[in-house]
Parts: sequence; C-alpha cells; structure tokens
Amino acid sequence: MDAVEVEVFRHIFASIAEEMGVALMRSAFSPNIKERRDYSCAIFDARGEMVAQAAHIPVHLGSTPMSVRAAIDAFDTIAAGEHVLLNDPYQGGTHLPDITLVSPVHDAAGVVRFYVANRAHHADVGGISPGSLPLSRHIDDEGFRTGPELLSDALIERVAEASRTPDERRGDLLAQVAANTRGIERLREHLDKHPARVTRAATALQDYSERVTRALIAQLPDGSWSYEDVLEDDGHGNRDLSIRCTLEISGDSMRFDLRGSHEQVLGPVNVPRAVTVSAVLYTVRCLVPPKTPGNEGVMRPLEVLTTPGSIVDAVFPAPVAAGNVETSQRITDVVFGALAQVLPERIPAASTGTMNNVLIGGTDPRSGAPFAYYETIGGGTGAGPGFDGEHGVQTHMTNTLNTPVEALEHAYPFEIEQYAIRRGSGGRGRHVGGDGVVRAYRFDCPATVTLMTERRRIAPSGRAGGHDGVTGRNVLCRGGVEQELPAKCTIEVSAGDVVRIETPGGGGFGS
Repeated sequence: MDAVEVEVFRHIFASIAEEMGVALMRSAFSPNIKERRDYSCAIFDARGEMVAQAAHIPVHLGSTPMSVRAAIDAFDTIAAGEHVLLNDPYQGGTHLPDITLVSPVHDAAGVVRFYVANRAHHADVGGISPGSLPLSRHIDDEGFRTGPELLSDALIERVAEASRTPDERRGDLLAQVAANTRGIERLREHLDKHPARVTRAATALQDYSERVTRALIAQLPDGSWSYEDVLEDDGHGNRDLSIRCTLEISGDSMRFDLRGSHEQVLGPVNVPRAVTVSAVLYTVRCLVPPKTPGNEGVMRPLEVLTTPGSIVDAVFPAPVAAGNVETSQRITDVVFGALAQVLPERIPAASTGTMNNVLIGGTDPRSGAPFAYYETIGGGTGAGPGFDGEHGVQTHMTNTLNTPVEALEHAYPFEIEQYAIRRGSGGRGRHVGGDGVVRAYRFDCPATVTLMTERRRIAPSGRAGGHDGVTGRNVLCRGGVEQELPAKCTIEVSAGDVVRIETPGGGGFGS
C-alpha cells in the first residue's frame, strides 16, 4: 500500500477507537467513567494483535492485547452479537475493577476480521472495602473476578450483585456494550466497501510501526545498562520492594530484563505480567516519533523478561489491586532510569511516581443508598533538558481527568474544601520539576476511606544534577488536630473530618 493510503487508514482506525470512547463516556452511569474518563478503547486484528488505539489510558492499552488473546483462546468461535467479559488478572486482566469487553467484527461472509475491545474501571466490584482497591492479602479480598465469559443478563447480574452500587454497574456494563457496538458498526461500514484493503491496511500499519521502532533502536549503541528503584511498602509492613531492570540493546531490538525484582508480597502491590509489559511498551512509545501508530508493531522489537511469582509477574493468589496503579508507575520510573543512561539528553527526571488513589464509600444520608467513589490525583512531571515540569497533571501510566468539584459534590455526600497547586514541591535545578496538588475532602457523614499512594517517603528523583521532588503527604484533620496517615491505609471518618492529600512534585533537571 502506498504511504497516502496507509495514512488515511491510520486516521480511520484511530477515529473509530476514539468514537467508541465517546459512546462509552456518554452512556456511562458512574462519574469515574463519564467524568474522569477512566476507560480505554482499541481495535485488534483477527489474531488479537493491536491495530489502533484511542488516546486513553496507557496502563490499559498496553495490557489489553493479553485480554483479547485470552478471549480468543477461550472460545472456538464468538458469534456476531456476542461479547466476552473478563477481569481476572491471571487470565489477561490487570486488577479487578478494570473490566474488559471484547467483541468480534465479522465481514459480509461471516468471517472474523477484527476485534474491538474496551476496558473501563468500575468504581466498585465488591471486596473487603468500598472501591475494590483494599489493603488485601488475597485476590479474593478484592471483589468479583472472572476469566473470559460470554456476556449475558445473568453475568451482568453477578457483577451487579457483587458490587455495593449495583445499578451503577449495570449501567456501566451496558455502556461498554454500546461502545463496542459502535466500533463494530463503523468497521463493518469499511469492510462492506473494501474488505481486502481494510485488512491489508491493518497489517501495513503494524509493519510500519515496527520499522519505525527498529530504526530508532538501531541508532542507539549496543550494550547493557541497569537501574533499580523501590516501592516504599505493601501496606502490610514489607518495605523497600526492589524493582530492577537491565536494558540490553543489540542491533534493532531491545531486551528489558526485570527478573531481578522482588518476589511477590503479601500486600496488593503485585502486578500481573500484562501490566509490566504495558509499562515497557509505554516507555518505548515515548521515544518513537509522536505520530507513529500505537499498535503491535511497536512491541515486536521488544523482549520483556520476568520471573513468575515476582512483584512484576504475580501468580495466584497474590493480591494486585494497587499494582496496576502504583507498581506500574515505578516500573516506568525504572525503565526510564535505564534508558536515561543511553539517552541522557532525552529522558527527563522522575515524575510524581504515584496515582494518589482515593476511595470513599458509605451510605448517602440524602437518599439512604450506598455509594462508592474512586479517583486518582495528579502531581508534578519531571523537568527535562530544555523544559520545566508541568504542574498538577496525570503522569505516565494514567491519563484520566479530575472529577469536577461541582459534579462530585452533586453526586456524593462530601465536598472539596481545597483544590490547589502545591507550590514549591517540584525539584530545583536548571529546569524545575512540576508542582504537585493539594486536594482536601470534607465529609458530611461517616464514610470509609482507603488511600493507595506512593512517594511518601522516597522522593521522585532529579536527573543530571537536578534536585528531587518533594514527597507527598496524607493528612487527617479531626477536631482541629492534624494526623499524618500512612501511604496505604483504610480509615473510618466522621462528619466534619477532612482528609487532605498533598501529591509529590516532579524531579528537577540539571544543576
């Protein structure tokens, strides 16, 4: 195919994935999806290899291909109009709140030519605390779990019955169906007009991305470089959990060896291999030219080595709730740290290094109904060669919006007392790291609050002589007295209490 035709189809595929996301956002019930847009959509070929993705959540999109392949492997055929649902971290999922829906796209002859998939973070799927990111010790503590199953009314009810907010779960699941249906319709329109060209274009785009990625790698020196960082704790007393990456470059391929990382632990910071692969893919995507299509081709020159039973390749029954959100960020920091030794003029300092997860649940006194709320809070990005960091944004493996204060206070029995840039929290240097955020919640009624955070003890690192960013803080204000909270905890709050989250700033660059 000529370059013009490939470029046209690049935009066609990407626009279909984006339109799927719009359909999901507009149809969803929960603020987490319709306001924060904590979801991702993508298109895959008949082998389950990614063809195109929307500009959604990096940790979702890099790991979703394993979900699609798990769905394909589970069924000999998936009929038109059928959808496969899964969230099991050991069968292609990431953590239990991320529910993936996979649907086939048939041509006029009834042959499967593509798959469409979306992954949405559900605000509560059960488990031992509201929000389903608990201080768990076993995967069963974290809520509803299933491998690939054909979607049915009975399955929707099983998900709903496991949740503290069943109506919201039903609505969000049906929104996921609507999104995939939109993708199927749009792909069928093109398959009906020119079926051979559409499938050829998908292959051509993957091959093009592979060529671009290999050309980038071929410009780098051959060799081996290592970098190590730690997770501060797992919530159950295990501290300084090492993640180590050795980067090896040979010709036009890269190997990322994470087999020296800590063994899986009691707490919920373990990740399935899919998340580790996703983090590696994201870092390489940051290096290739910006308009390179994000698809399977980028992954072909890369090899990721992990040890089953480790913190970066968890096996049953390890809990994983916080791994998807926190450990993925540290893996990214470590991979960038290794790459910085090869490309010191391109890799910035460490960013905030945590998604600053806040989960709140209880009974709304206005309606008597249970509620469950989840959000992540931005921080500062690392400064780099020639630029300062950005203030108060989501970084690396997350790409959600904040929940608007007005929408939050309308939907839930608490309010935002303070929402501001945390001035001076970025690391000093020739170029200054971005500042974090202060976000404080005042409660109108008793509630259960879970915090899953990192970088409260070990700061985001500066680079090339730049200073580290300032560590984050979690604070409970009760009766005029401030109490420092652990990085990972579940607490009971009363009416009038305030929980304040101060997120880390990014590292500085240059002395």
